[in-house]
Amino acid sequence: MSTSEIEPLLREGDSGSPFQFTKEELASLVDPKDPDGLRKYGGTDQILKGLRVNSTDGLSSDEGLGENNKKGVPFRERRKYFGKNATSIRYFLTWERERVEKSHDVVLPDVASKSLFSLIWEAYQDKTLIMLSIAALFSLGVGISEDYSLRHPEDEPRVGWIEGTAILVAVAAVVLTNAINDYQKEKQFKKLNAKKEDRSVKLVRDGREQQISVHEINVGDILLLEPGDIVPVDGIYLSGHNLTCDESSATGESDALKKNDLESDGDPFILSGSKVLEGVGRVVVIAVGPYSYFGKTMMALRGDENTETPLQMKLDILAEHIAKLGMSAALLMLITLGLKYFITAAISHDDFPDAEEIAAALIQIIIQAITIVVVAVPEGLPMAVTLALAYATTQMLKDNNLVRVLSACETMGNATAVCSDKTGTLTQNKMTIVRGFLTGHEFNSVSEIEDWRKDVNQQTFDTIVEAIVTNSTAFEGKDENNKIDFIGSKTECALLGFCKALGIEYREIRNSYQFAKIYPFASKKKTMTTVIKLATPSKDGEYRVHVKGASEIVLGSCTRYIDGDGNVKELDSKTKGKFEKTIQNFAEGALRTICLGYRDVSSAECSKFDDDNPPNDNLICLGIVGIQDPLRPGVTESVKAFRKAGVYVRMITGDNLVTAKAIAKEAGILTKGVAITGPEFRKLSNDEQRKMVPRLQVLARSSPTDKTIVVKRLRELDEIVAVTGDGTNDGPALKLADVGFSMGITGTEVAKEASSIILMDDNFNSIINALKWGRAVNDSVRKFLQFQLTVNITAVVISFTSALLSDDNESVLTAVQLLWVNLIMDTLAALALATEPPTDDLLNRYPTLKTASLISYRMWKMIICEAIFQIIINLTLLHLGPAIFHLGDSKQDKILLGTIIFNTFVFLQVFNEINCRIIDDHLNVFKNIFNNHVFLIVQFVVITGQFLIVEFGGVAFGTTPLTWYQWLATVMIGSLSLPVGVIIRLFPNTCVPDRILNEERKPLVTHSEMRWDAAIHDVRNQLKVFGALRKVRRNSKHSEHPENIEESPESSESIESSDSEPVAVAPKKLNFADAVHALRPQNQ
Repeated sequence: MSTSEIEPLLREGDSGSPFQFTKEELASLVDPKDPDGLRKYGGTDQILKGLRVNSTDGLSSDEGLGENNKKGVPFRERRKYFGKNATSIRYFLTWERERVEKSHDVVLPDVASKSLFSLIWEAYQDKTLIMLSIAALFSLGVGISEDYSLRHPEDEPRVGWIEGTAILVAVAAVVLTNAINDYQKEKQFKKLNAKKEDRSVKLVRDGREQQISVHEINVGDILLLEPGDIVPVDGIYLSGHNLTCDESSATGESDALKKNDLESDGDPFILSGSKVLEGVGRVVVIAVGPYSYFGKTMMALRGDENTETPLQMKLDILAEHIAKLGMSAALLMLITLGLKYFITAAISHDDFPDAEEIAAALIQIIIQAITIVVVAVPEGLPMAVTLALAYATTQMLKDNNLVRVLSACETMGNATAVCSDKTGTLTQNKMTIVRGFLTGHEFNSVSEIEDWRKDVNQQTFDTIVEAIVTNSTAFEGKDENNKIDFIGSKTECALLGFCKALGIEYREIRNSYQFAKIYPFASKKKTMTTVIKLATPSKDGEYRVHVKGASEIVLGSCTRYIDGDGNVKELDSKTKGKFEKTIQNFAEGALRTICLGYRDVSSAECSKFDDDNPPNDNLICLGIVGIQDPLRPGVTESVKAFRKAGVYVRMITGDNLVTAKAIAKEAGILTKGVAITGPEFRKLSNDEQRKMVPRLQVLARSSPTDKTIVVKRLRELDEIVAVTGDGTNDGPALKLADVGFSMGITGTEVAKEASSIILMDDNFNSIINALKWGRAVNDSVRKFLQFQLTVNITAVVISFTSALLSDDNESVLTAVQLLWVNLIMDTLAALALATEPPTDDLLNRYPTLKTASLISYRMWKMIICEAIFQIIINLTLLHLGPAIFHLGDSKQDKILLGTIIFNTFVFLQVFNEINCRIIDDHLNVFKNIFNNHVFLIVQFVVITGQFLIVEFGGVAFGTTPLTWYQWLATVMIGSLSLPVGVIIRLFPNTCVPDRILNEERKPLVTHSEMRWDAAIHDVRNQLKVFGALRKVRRNSKHSEHPENIEESPESSESIESSDSEPVAVAPKKLNFADAVHALRPQNQ
């Protein structure tokens, strides 16, 4: 070995180097994988020694605490030397190596968020705003030159600069408002991302298993890996059982790789970003943060998704079409007013205007045309979606829905089917053993457990405890609320809780055994198996195989059982029937049943066990336990709410059919639909599955593959499907579904990565909140669309018409006034209508069709009729206003008339915004208005701003103060939007085809249809029973008087199938059992 090769081995004693290896040296072991390098460093044992860690006890939680660390921050020196773990993409993309190295802290800095100035600059990139700014600058230049020209009267104030300046200020206000909204939105999404990226991992510290945040992992920690974990750091394999990783997301290689220690010539390197497919393992962490494989290759980019949602894309297309129409209107206005100006000037008796006057007039026309573009282009549409999604996702987090994919929020609003797990989602996931039939002795409540313990002999009891404690990965530690509790599978926690209630300390027992093999729970096999070495060999061998899992599966693998006296006996059909009856009784009581079994094997037989197939055969049955997991409060109400909303709820569970049906009935899921097991469903052909799945309500004993098949069949029927899942194998179903809900507490990292939304509380009731928020987002966008198109049409028509009819080619609404209107209808209206909180009324309708237009017939009716009404009002005021308000032809009176029209126009929009809170034909537009505080605040800001503009806007806005009765008149005229809206909604829709009017998607099969089908099925069964009764009666008569009855083929066949001696059955003895007996041959 060369000097350079052995140098790291000698560094431990060097001054200033607290650890034997540098972060660069450790990181080089995995990129690329370098087993030779690991051997040169002295192997795994030397790595542990160099990192100052014990593989059994892990790091000490108080490492580094002392006089030199008065702030009480543990691991300061270790983190200073190796860095702190960080997994977010926003860290990697903004990592500044030099600054980090200077500060001696490799914690990756947070992303440098876009500054407000950069967002202002982005908002100003709008072409129409740039064009308007250029025109305003020209106007400013011309106005100043006119103010200081020789033709300007000395007694008049120089105000030519005001209009150009006012336009620039208005543009600045629009840009600044948009930028501030974007800034707030980015802050909200940043908080959501921070929440999304945090997760918990299991490791060993102080000799105990603990659960900590992924960001708290240090180099040298002993990490515990289980199926479904996404490895957050680089590590070296220490020990485990059948640990298999998928490194495709890290290396691109699709093959699953088994891990083993270096001494066995296996692959000991665990790459960050890889997924644990099966097995368990103990790993020493060697690289975190930017020095891990994950950090170097920026693997977090795999979660970086395009945030543009389908609704946003639809609105972008719609906005583009509207913008083209607006551009056409502006171009037409430019050409028309230009021609009108030159024609009027040519036929006028006055002198033809000079170049300066022509330039000023043309600039004025151009400004009006560009302003029309600004008003017509609905830049608020995409912003409305963004605001609605930003607000909804923030509020959904309060409802325990963490949105990972923005499009899922709006998609969920139109979901038609929900496929839900049972455990922890519909139920509370607070499992307790309440009944049991173990070693021939039974208990039927928690209070009877102590009495059961007294009846069981000690040796048998020890075997039961051994089976529970050793064949488990659950452990006792601090939960997320910092309370001592069992952590892990809730079933295993219930079993350990059973032992704890009997005074058993599980750690001492678990640590006293040597584990030969562990086969973790697999949803395909529905069992978990552990092989342990016995301290005292039994007569059958030195090793013991413990198995637990689904009762009928484990019981089917048993050939013997332990009786009440502790004796091992053959499992005959009678005893097996007793066990099956016990399982049936427990299941009918909505209990999850678990069977415990074991067998002893020799060392020779144990050495033949492979790592893939657990030795679950020839077992000795210890007994059955019934675990209670009560329904969550409110589940039944949520199921009813889903049904009312046209969303079909299906329960897909691994429990047996009897338990599943009992719980589904209690939850209100199983009514008159189909309940079937996964294996039975898989046997059906694709067409048969498609025919059954609309009526499917319960799928029991299902595997993740079954869940994927159900989702696939539903999507083939054009359903919008939401699915819940928590396991690694649920990933395909979660990805395939339109909306995937993973469990935040019990869900694996693979499931969370595959999902669109994470249920932070694993609660089914949170899904109904997601449905309401999804519908609220879609409704909010449509409300804003209805409002904006009404204002667009009205403003463009009024500006164009008034400019065309005026003598001086000027619109009654000035450019600055239109910019204020644009601010009202874009930014502020989006803020007001996009933040409408959801109500229970959203659940009183069925989902909207996929093919439904963004603008419904009812919306078009409101938009067109309301726009026509507003145009008529404003044009009437333009021509009859002087007579109504007693105004003359003076310049001041013209300004006053323009102010009245402007004020009326704005208040028409203020009241129409209230009108647009409803997009259907309901009349009460004020319903729940006080629940939306943002709407009320925006309305207050608009009214206040309008008052200040009218009273103090003066020359800049082209306004003059109004008297109190003029204010009252304009507000009253504006309020007519509300009664007109009521009248429009009352217009009959009888002439409109139902396919246009009705946008709701009807269920494939309604509950009334299922009840009708069930009734028909019941009638058919009853007819079969009556037929069977008649058949039994004929047989009985034939047995009594065979000489009087001519044999029919049917009766002859019945006699032949009977015993040799005839059995006489009197008619009065006929019962249902006889009928069922007669039916059996027909059913087979």
